[in-house]
Parts: sequence; C-alpha cells; structure tokens
Amino acid sequence: MEAMVPCLVEVYGNASSIHHFGQIAKQRLEMARRQIAAFIGAQPQEIVFVSGGTEADNLALFGVVRHASDTASHVITTAIEHPAVLNACAQLEREGVAVTYVRVGSTGVVDPDDIRRALRPGTVLVSVMHANNELGTVQPLAEISRITREAGIPLHSDGVQALGKIPVDVNALGVDLYSMSGHKIYAPKGIGALFVRKGTSIRSIAFGGHHERERRPGTENVPGAVAMGQAAECAVRRLLTDSERLATLRDRLETEVLARISATGLNGARDRRTPNTSNIYFDGIEGESLVIALDLRGFAVSTGAACSSGAVEPSHVLTNIGLPADRARSSIRFSLGRANTVEQVDALIGAIDDSVNHLRRISPVAVLHA
Repeated sequence: MEAMVPCLVEVYGNASSIHHFGQIAKQRLEMARRQIAAFIGAQPQEIVFVSGGTEADNLALFGVVRHASDTASHVITTAIEHPAVLNACAQLEREGVAVTYVRVGSTGVVDPDDIRRALRPGTVLVSVMHANNELGTVQPLAEISRITREAGIPLHSDGVQALGKIPVDVNALGVDLYSMSGHKIYAPKGIGALFVRKGTSIRSIAFGGHHERERRPGTENVPGAVAMGQAAECAVRRLLTDSERLATLRDRLETEVLARISATGLNGARDRRTPNTSNIYFDGIEGESLVIALDLRGFAVSTGAACSSGAVEPSHVLTNIGLPADRARSSIRFSLGRANTVEQVDALIGAIDDSVNHLRRISPVAVLHA
C-alpha cells in the first residue's frame, strides 16, 4: 500500500508519454520491472507486464504458436494444468492446432520421459506448470527443459502458484516463458507479468500501441506494477522464513486431521510440493457442504481452483491423478498464508473434526472407501 498509493495520487502520468509526468511514471514502472526480474533471475527487458496469470498464460501460448506458424502445429501440455492453460489449448485445437495432454500418476507429478515421448516434428511449444494449484505438487521443470532444449522447442511454465512459495530461478529451471500473478505474492489483483527469455519469438495477441516492447499493447498499470515490484522485493527477503513456517503449519494440519478423522487421506505427493497447500479427502461427505460448514465457522477453504467455484463437475486435477469422482468431490484444498498462525490452524483442525462428524451423521452418502 505504501508503494502503491503515491502512484494513484501523485504519479498519474502515462508511462509512454515523454513529458515530465509521463517520465516519472516510466521510472516507477521500470523500477518495478527490475524488482520482478531480480526475483526470478531474469533481465528487466525480459519482463512483460500483463493483467494477471491468465493473460500471461494466454500470451505465452497464443503468442508462441501464432508466431511459429500460421498453419496447424503441435503443443504439449499436461492434463492437470490450470484452466488458463487448458482452455487456451482448447481454443488452439479449435483453430487447428494439435494438443497432447500428458497424464500424470497418483503423485500429481509429470514424468519428463512422457514429455519426450510426446514430441513430434511439428511441436512448437511445451507448457508445464511449475506448481499445481490444487495439490501444490512441484513439477520437474529442470529435467523437462533439458529435453525441450535438445529438441529446440520453447518451454512455458505457469508459475503462479510457485512464485513466492519456493525459490524461482528461470535460468536454473531452463524455462523460456514463465507466468506470474501479483495477488499470489500479496500485490493487488489485476496485475501480473510474463517472463519471455531473450531470443524467444512471440507475437502479440492484442492490437494497439507499442507498449511493453510491442508484446502487450495498452497503457501500463503503473500502480499495480509498482505494488507487484514491491511485493517481489518483500518476498525475496522473507521467502525462506515464510516457507519453513508455512510447511510446519501445513504438516501440523495434515497430521492432526488424518489422525483424528477416519476415512481421510492426502491427495498427491507428500514431498516435492509447495509449503502452503494441502489437499485432503473426507469420504462420505460432499466437499461443498464442508466448505459451507467451515465458512460459517470463519474458515475459507475450497473444493478446487478458486476460479472454478460453482462447478458441478469434480476437479479435473483430482480425477486425472486417479481419484474416483465421489472421492474427488469429497476433497478439500487448504491454502495457508503469511498471516496464518498456529492458533488458527489448531482452531481449524477442531472445526474440521466437528464439521465432518456432523456432516457424516446427517449425510445419506455412505463412507464407501477405507
């Protein structure tokens, strides 16, 4: 807020204007670009400001594919990607592009060899998320990037759920494009960025002015960018401390819930995941009922991706790791944040225990799984 408010009140110039007010805005914008670049080990000119993770994913996929060829081509992604990637791929398919959706095992981690096997002569892009938004599982991007580099194919990663939770170095990961969202690192909603490695060919998917090195037209959201830059700088200082603390809270939550409540279990891998996310199934209840029960007690949890709230279908992530539909519907995602405390987690554990027992007593659904 301290970094953002002056940009709303005092720095009101257009960052593309050459007059005094515009140049002050430009200076703030470029400072934010440097802060975000430093956070992920990139160069400032490789950062493109956008409106959030969804636009970053769309710019990466459509931008690379449309630059590569005006005819049909081939893209590889995974079956557990965020809808921002999956729905973009569905649109590419409607436009004549072939898409391979690589499946994952019960751990929720993709096998790099499956990416290798999916490659074709016409493959123009591979897109694999860094951390899954429902399970927290972290994908082996460094291993996958060695495969894509050998094949001369750019690698995109949706890093929205990883940024600020685990260290991100785009050079160590070997990615060519990396999507980021401001609100996941405590910046405002409505700002994001896409890392585009120097030399990666990409075409703008919107048309207008020459902003962002002609990669994303439109007057830049200077207050949002400044806030995201400041959030990135804060995250650099706090990353290891916050990650260790959140992992301790997450493990406390999981251990107690699984010990106290029968017919429960953890979805996905226990290791190789972000420190803040846990996904647990509660057989014999509907997940939506538990979400409502916990909300009434003051706890905000989810049955899947937040942007999929209201969907009647079970989570595509959970069904793709092998869960039957009823178990997927009985699963809850718990996400911990910087402000959460041990006392809150303990209160949540008690609320889950009480709510699950109550819902099972009144539910007509039998507990079918051991």
